[in-house]
Amino acid sequence: MSTKSDMIRKCWWFVCFVGLFITGNLCLDCNLLNVHLSRVTWQNLRLLSSMSNRFPAECLREKKAFELPQEILSHNRPVKRDIMEVFYEIYIQAFNIFNQYNFTSTWEEKHVKQIQIGLDEQLQYLEQCLEEEEKENEDMHEMGENKMKYSGAMVPQLSNLELRRYFHRIDNFLKDKKYSHCAWEIVRVEIRRCFYYFVKFTELLGRK
Repeated sequence: MSTKSDMIRKCWWFVCFVGLFITGNLCLDCNLLNVHLSRVTWQNLRLLSSMSNRFPAECLREKKAFELPQEILSHNRPVKRDIMEVFYEIYIQAFNIFNQYNFTSTWEEKHVKQIQIGLDEQLQYLEQCLEEEEKENEDMHEMGENKMKYSGAMVPQLSNLELRRYFHRIDNFLKDKKYSHCAWEIVRVEIRRCFYYFVKFTELLGRK
């Protein structure tokens, strides 16, 4: 009897959690994009750090330079859409990388699942914001108030290409190393470095 009660209690807490999770997603405001991106990226950074107590010494000799494209958002006035598209590309590529993890290494499954769920949540949020901005731009264009001319117009295409090449190098590294434990540890540290670098650019949104 107590076992059945425990199961019901666990299911009830799960339903409550899902309800809060969905409600939180529905309440996300694209006008607070910089705050949201900063918060969730730091959450991802903490998760990536918690997945391993320390970098294994035996993996040091396998470390590789993946050449993170740091110049992507270095132009003078990146627009909001540029930054959204850069983060969207980072999140979707990182999601695809972690989706290959088979749980045969030493990481706990719950940590990888949390990363995957968090990245998927951000992709949905960014898709929503990109669609909203696209609609606003179309409406403004029809009224003749916005000809969609800005200095960073070509940046998203170039950014996406450089980021795809960067993550392609990471993907090839995993394949070459046959998805070994050391390969995953190196990739974990590299993606954490990527998140840490680009989270600084969320501050630019607050000044636009």
